[in-house]
Amino acid sequence: MSLPAHQPRKRFGQNFLRDSSIIARIVSAINPSPTDHLVEIGPGQGAMTVPLLKRAEKMHAIELDRDLIAPLQSQCAPVGALTLIQADVLQVDFRALSQQLGGPLRVAGNLPYNISTPLLFHLMEQLSCVQDMHFMLQKEVVDRMGATPGGKEYGRLSVMLQAQCAISALFDVAPSCFHPAPKVWSSIVRLVPHAVQPSAADLAGLAHVVRAAFSARRKTLSNALKGTLSVEQIRAADVDPSARAEVLSQAQYWRLVAQLHSN
Repeated sequence: MSLPAHQPRKRFGQNFLRDSSIIARIVSAINPSPTDHLVEIGPGQGAMTVPLLKRAEKMHAIELDRDLIAPLQSQCAPVGALTLIQADVLQVDFRALSQQLGGPLRVAGNLPYNISTPLLFHLMEQLSCVQDMHFMLQKEVVDRMGATPGGKEYGRLSVMLQAQCAISALFDVAPSCFHPAPKVWSSIVRLVPHAVQPSAADLAGLAHVVRAAFSARRKTLSNALKGTLSVEQIRAADVDPSARAEVLSQAQYWRLVAQLHSN
């Protein structure tokens, strides 16, 4: 069944995926099964929803655009059990949904680029209920997520996400695969939460240190962290106070956090 014409809405960041070969690669990467608690963010016109539902047999999807709800329900009814949640995903309590479904969530979606970073941090706050995540994101964002120390892509997003997840960039997607075509390339990324997660206090400390360190990338740590950590504390963490934020490893940031807590 084909969906009626729907004008993509810029305010919702709608770029609908149309390339069947890319859709097949994404579904293969996710590899859903009937035992999964699968949740799709932004199903749009169901390009990924239908093939995912065929393999998962049941799933939930979160869609903001209420005009897409009824067509999606009609399209998916012959395929499997789709439960649609009409909501702003930034307001969704994934922990409550996981509790309702009785297990960890597998989260996937072609994320609206205008909310991708806030949404990633929203999910990082609820990782205890997440098994894994597969997202389509702007390639630049995926490059930043998995960046290693020393490059221009390495920043606050890299450090904070890598502290909680293993990040794997899977493959790139050309603008021509979408309607309307975005002005940028996209990438598919997999995030798997670490088996052992930092405590809330440690994550808060890391966020504080990282935000200060990257607030002015050109500044040395001794200047950027002024008011957060003294030069003596930076040295006590076995970190060079004259270094800049983008060269520090995860381990070095965690040693700075330890100094912050010891103060």
